[in-house]
Amino acid sequence: MSRRKPSKWQRPVSDRPLLGGTQSREAKANGEWNVRRVSGSASAKSYRCPGCDQQIPPATPHVVVWPDNPSLLGALGGAQSLDERRHWHTACWQRSR
Repeated sequence: MSRRKPSKWQRPVSDRPLLGGTQSREAKANGEWNVRRVSGSASAKSYRCPGCDQQIPPATPHVVVWPDNPSLLGALGGAQSLDERRHWHTACWQRSR
């Protein structure tokens, strides 16, 4: 039997290693959210912030947010809210609902 750990892509999001950031759970008016703070050095891609619809350039600190409870469609598809992750500017996330 192999002693290797499964690929990070096969493990639940909560078991994946944090790349230069910290993770917490936050309550907003629209539900409970997992929030992972990403440092600039751990960010190599650009993303579009759903709060302001602007680009988050590579090497910019930001947060990755996903629901604590996946949507019904996500749960039926076995996505475990992985497809529901969104990258936000930190200030945009703090201003949201």
